Amino acid sequence: MSQINFQTQFDVIVVGAGAAGLYTTLCLPEHLQVGLITKDTVSLSASDWAQGGIAAAIAPDDSPLLHIEDTLQAGAGLCDRSSVEFMAKMAPSCIQSLVKLGVAFDRRDRDLALTLEAAHSRRRVLHAADTTGREVTTTLTAQVLQRQNIQVFQQAYALNLWLDSQQHCQGICLLYQGCITWVKAKVVVLATGGGGQVFAQTTNPAISTGDGVAIAWRAGALLRDLEFVQFHPTALTKAGAPRFLISEAVRGEGAHLIDAIGHRFAFDYHPAGELAPRDVVSRAIFNHLQRTAADPATAHVWLDLRPIPKETILHRFPNIIQVCQQWGVDVFSEPVPVAPAAHYWMGGIVTDLHNQTSIPNLYAVGETASTGVHGANRLASNSLLECIVFGAQMAYLNDKLVTSVDNDSHKSSVNISLSENDWFLQQQQLTMWRQELPRLVWQSAGICREANRLEDAIAQVEAWQHKFAALPLSLFLRDLSATQTAIVNSSNTEQQLRLWGETRNLLDVAYLILKSASFRTESRGGHYRLDYPQTDPNWQFHTLIKEDKWYKSD
Repeated sequence: MSQINFQTQFDVIVVGAGAAGLYTTLCLPEHLQVGLITKDTVSLSASDWAQGGIAAAIAPDDSPLLHIEDTLQAGAGLCDRSSVEFMAKMAPSCIQSLVKLGVAFDRRDRDLALTLEAAHSRRRVLHAADTTGREVTTTLTAQVLQRQNIQVFQQAYALNLWLDSQQHCQGICLLYQGCITWVKAKVVVLATGGGGQVFAQTTNPAISTGDGVAIAWRAGALLRDLEFVQFHPTALTKAGAPRFLISEAVRGEGAHLIDAIGHRFAFDYHPAGELAPRDVVSRAIFNHLQRTAADPATAHVWLDLRPIPKETILHRFPNIIQVCQQWGVDVFSEPVPVAPAAHYWMGGIVTDLHNQTSIPNLYAVGETASTGVHGANRLASNSLLECIVFGAQMAYLNDKLVTSVDNDSHKSSVNISLSENDWFLQQQQLTMWRQELPRLVWQSAGICREANRLEDAIAQVEAWQHKFAALPLSLFLRDLSATQTAIVNSSNTEQQLRLWGETRNLLDVAYLILKSASFRTESRGGHYRLDYPQTDPNWQFHTLIKEDKWYKSD
């Protein structure tokens, strides 16, 4: 393709089409021209996979104050109280907004149905069977596609942020329709989700490669608390099956965690048993397997749904029934094999209550942001809520927009011309890193961490980053200027460009997580150090990262 035939200037560009990106896009004033970028389709995101639900204090026996206290308790001393208060107080009205948009939450009679999840003191989790995320994103997608002011770019991949001479964000570098080009905007919103694919075991979809955090870091944005990763305790663990998440709501409804001899071992580790915070349950399973399994790395425990009434299972968890059935497990007659997997990244790009980052004109929403609401450990079902509450804040963007973008200067075109041998060797190298990197990070920065493994892994990742920078494609794209459009000669080349971009981001994300985990010499929330197993009050600080500097901040 040699011609660019799509719009390259917008008022706002939103990168990511999960719940955060979709809702943000809908909340932007309708007179603004909006470009919505998604590297897959508008229906594939981690939000789409979210089963449990969305938390809000709407029951007569509940209140935002109780929701605030539960969130602060889960966050292990690192939540920003003002952000938590804002989210919890806004939650009920945001639920009403979703209902008005057409989200069909389950009901009991006429009232919205509420369930209990771990570490919540009240039943406050709204749901749509066990596919809440899909219901929310499907409804939001339908609304987005009706809006005349929104142009959706599917199968489009943001490679970098585009900064002006004053280091203000002025757009993105985009791979789309056979071209690498520069798309201008007054404001860029990153809503790219998490980075679960940096771990060998994850509940995240294949697209969750930490893109937003990585490209913001390379542009000089301030990041925070990247060591805090939540490992979901109960992912389906069967040979050949994806690590399908068995929702926490299953345990909330009465499912038991048992070992091979039927013992409810979770109570040996915490008085709340299966309903202890996620990090506690994950470590309970990890430690139990360390003590009892021949090969703890591949072993699993069992989640027994049979204590739940059959009608409840049929009504609440049809998707879980179906997926388990697909992999040969009948939840009505046998327990489900489960083990922990990386699920949610508490840290991210530092933002304020209006989603602004440290780079002017750059905003972040959802899992890729660090708003302060999750602290060291996210409370169940606060993630979809955060997407909606903070996405709604972008309605106020109108007052923040600067003068209109300039007309594009003339762009020249260049072909990406590498030898066949270069492409072949590069493909081999990139594929190897995509296989080896998640294994390395899982072994060194998974559920339990310690100094020697972290330091060895950091050295290995740095060596890989050095080799990555020397790849022919890396050298070519390093010198691509904003006055140039690079033309991709084949679909195979475009696929390799996407692989190149995601691998670069995963290498950067691995480096950031490993260095952050090494920096924090204590255990807190989603970060557990075998060599520093206690929570240290002298570490009740955030980990801040700016370029290649790590430091503490309260």
